[in-house]
Amino acid sequence: MKDKKIAIVGGGNLGQAIAKGILNSKIIAASNLTVTRRRVQLLQHIKELGINITSDNKHATADADILFIAVKPYQLKQIVEEINPVVKAGTIIISLATGVDSPTIQSYFGKTLPIFRAMPNTAIAIGESMTCISAYQANEEEEKNVLLLFEQLGQALIIPEELMSSATVLAACGIAYALRFIRAATQGGVEIGFGSDLALKIAAQTVKGAAELLIKSGTHPEEEIDKVTTPRGITISGLNEMEHQGFSSALIKGLLTSYNKIENGK
Repeated sequence: MKDKKIAIVGGGNLGQAIAKGILNSKIIAASNLTVTRRRVQLLQHIKELGINITSDNKHATADADILFIAVKPYQLKQIVEEINPVVKAGTIIISLATGVDSPTIQSYFGKTLPIFRAMPNTAIAIGESMTCISAYQANEEEEKNVLLLFEQLGQALIIPEELMSSATVLAACGIAYALRFIRAATQGGVEIGFGSDLALKIAAQTVKGAAELLIKSGTHPEEEIDKVTTPRGITISGLNEMEHQGFSSALIKGLLTSYNKIENGK
């Protein structure tokens, strides 16, 4: 992996976060990493880290062994048509464009290449993403290398491509749902006497601790809930009131609404 050359076409927030994560992992040298953006002056801060920057997509991708395409779905075909003449055989393609399936991406290239679709979430900026990845026309070694890259940026899983829309909702949209819970808990904290800054700190750390309990212990959420609920206790009273008000139902309906919008394109 150390000798691989990586290009990231689309140096927006996501592209930059991936570049920084790869660089911090030290799995390749900064000199082997190139990021592109039309307004290249906005990439000066990562140039200072030793990463190559350019506005020339073809120049960046000509020698790439691994190519991230971090652009909007409507831009994908145009970008592929631009860089396709210089993409070498065997280059691993990693698309971050939501909703464009692998056979369609391959049709844009007009040739067989190992194609991956990846759906990280915004926690990638701090190396804590949950990234779901699908593989198409890829061998075991290529899958291993792509997983290795994203494992430098949090947790990563290879999933069937037909679950990529679901992954978008549960992981990428899901982080917004979790943040909305933290915001609501903060507002409740203010209602019961805390200042907003202190309430936010308590709510955020509490959610972080809850997630770590499940990740590190491998237990089910209800098992951990049972540990903090007692007969006639305040926790079970609060939980039951939330359920009476539709807490779980609202969350599930929100997930389904987002999923249906992806699937139906509406």
